[in-house]
Amino acid sequence: MLLTPAVYHLIDLALEEDIGPGDITTRTTIAPEVMGEAHIRAKAELIVAGLPVAQAVFARLDGAVEFIPKVQDGELVTAKTILATVTGPANLLLLGERVALNFLMRLSGIATWTRRFVMAVQPHPARIVDTRKTMPGWRVLEKYAVRLGGGANHRFGLFDGILIKDNHIAAAGGIIPAIERACAGAPHTLKIEVEVQDLAGLQEAIAAGADIVLLDNMDEATLAQAVQLAAGRVRLEASGGMSLDRVARVAATGVDFISVGALTHSAPAVDIHMKIVRTWEAEAAPMPPSA
Repeated sequence: MLLTPAVYHLIDLALEEDIGPGDITTRTTIAPEVMGEAHIRAKAELIVAGLPVAQAVFARLDGAVEFIPKVQDGELVTAKTILATVTGPANLLLLGERVALNFLMRLSGIATWTRRFVMAVQPHPARIVDTRKTMPGWRVLEKYAVRLGGGANHRFGLFDGILIKDNHIAAAGGIIPAIERACAGAPHTLKIEVEVQDLAGLQEAIAAGADIVLLDNMDEATLAQAVQLAAGRVRLEASGGMSLDRVARVAATGVDFISVGALTHSAPAVDIHMKIVRTWEAEAAPMPPSA
């Protein structure tokens, strides 16, 4: 489920941050009876992500606002495509505009950026996966956007996967004791992944029973050697310094996964705007009958 209580809380925080005690510009320039229809449009080719969140932004302001998506999340659209129409009191459209667009631009940016990485590794079978390098509070949304762009999610947090990293290894006394303790203490349904820095570490991890080995900051020649050394006994994930220019060369080495922190921490926002296209005055409510 995308619209979790945490996401609604994030929306509420964003609205509170933006509106504060009230929108002074709208209050002083727009009569309360003015109704409006606005179009949300893409200004460039992009993968759409975040329409349910944008809809929830306006719903949190007032149920009188009607938000109608014209495309679906995950859809590739061209510039000038109408993503949604928003109809209701003009003051409410203006109250929600920036917050709704911020969510759409950020999430669509991640989906669009992810798609570029996914397309770059074709025709190799390596999967592009994300990391935990997400904006605080945004993780469920950002990982959703990665999926819409064709990427896959790595573990969601510290609680749903075992990934033994360099600091775990240092504190545990080495790769082998760290893996042995994980095997003894973890549920049998969880795979154990361990990060290594060199081919010797890969050999240790395989011998100790790791299921997946993360090859950290290795060049392409070393990655290719690691694939030959593993010979299918473990699945291999390449990580560290992954750029759009490099990722195809990494995929060509034969690794199974390529984790890219930049999918979320460096994705450029895409350009989306909202324009009011027509206005009218609401009809006055009928007077109640006299007693």
